[in-house]
Amino acid sequence: MPYILVLYYSRYGAVKQMAQHIARGIESVTSMEARIRTVPSVSPTTEATEPSIPESGAIYATLDDLKNCAGLALGSPTRFGNMAAPMKYFIDQTSNLWLSGSLVNKTACVFSSSASLHGGQETTLLSMMLPLFHLGFILLGIPYTEVDLNTTQSGGTPYGATHYASTSGKKSVTDEEQRLCYAQGKRLAELTLKLGCI
Repeated sequence: MPYILVLYYSRYGAVKQMAQHIARGIESVTSMEARIRTVPSVSPTTEATEPSIPESGAIYATLDDLKNCAGLALGSPTRFGNMAAPMKYFIDQTSNLWLSGSLVNKTACVFSSSASLHGGQETTLLSMMLPLFHLGFILLGIPYTEVDLNTTQSGGTPYGATHYASTSGKKSVTDEEQRLCYAQGKRLAELTLKLGCI
């Protein structure tokens, strides 16, 4: 069965929750599977290493997971208006996929979480889009036909699903944010099938 890779990095759990809601949306579409993967943290201590299998949660993504997917949902928390370093580090390893054109014409979307409503959610989404354009992906957002996009008092943008986690980082993903994640995953799966990206 073709799969869409839901690839995320999450420090406090919000982006992980969003990934799960996006995966539910993907799997609501017949003949499509969601494969949830994460990336390891990076450390300023060069001797520090992560175990090859995480102690909990999704397993680490490989370049083959990316190469063989039909589509991609990419998620990261906001770090000063940019994607987190662990996600950027993973993407920086995709040069061979870029050279071979392995990802050209696959569908993709992006999602993010931030500590404040104006903490760079949209610029973070845009920072994740840039390498995806270079890799040849077809990028999808969320259309305003999704009612929650017009009424949300928390996260949500036309560029992709977002979450407002608050400065404590403990604010749960709201019902509106969950529905937008689900809608984004469903749209990604539907258009992946329609465009024949499998």
